[in-house]
Amino acid sequence: MKNHKGFSLIELLIVVVIIGIIAAIAIPNLLASRRAANEGSAISSLRTYHGAQATYASTYGNGNFAGVPFVTNAFTTLGAVNIIDPTLATGTKSGYVFAGHSVAGTSTTPPCHLAQAYPTTTTGVTQTGSRIFVIATPGVMHGGPVGSGGWGPGPCDISGTISPIE
Repeated sequence: MKNHKGFSLIELLIVVVIIGIIAAIAIPNLLASRRAANEGSAISSLRTYHGAQATYASTYGNGNFAGVPFVTNAFTTLGAVNIIDPTLATGTKSGYVFAGHSVAGTSTTPPCHLAQAYPTTTTGVTQTGSRIFVIATPGVMHGGPVGSGGWGPGPCDISGTISPIE
């Protein structure tokens, strides 16, 4: 009789099933890690925005911050003067969309600014994040589930059920 070497069909099927089980365990963890990384990047980008607004106000804005409400996204303005990186200046980075504005100071009110980051996709396998983040002039980062808040009643107020995060 000949000496047959190799794997039987049953052995190959067992290996395929084991690989499938490992993939079923690992893929959700990988996707959760990607979402957490996107959220961390969004927080970091908003902190960069806050520092960039201070730089803009003292160098280009004559005491006022970048971005006119409903006219110019502050991220676009900050990118145009090379205070933030070109990717963040587009308003989309690491699965999050960024929008920011400011209100010029008057004789009775100081200037203020506010920015929000929200995920581009909030459901399914391609979900890029599950929380929104907001930062305003005082520099306190706020976060909460998608749909829990954002822009406030005033031009630089934070509203909703989002709370400060560290």
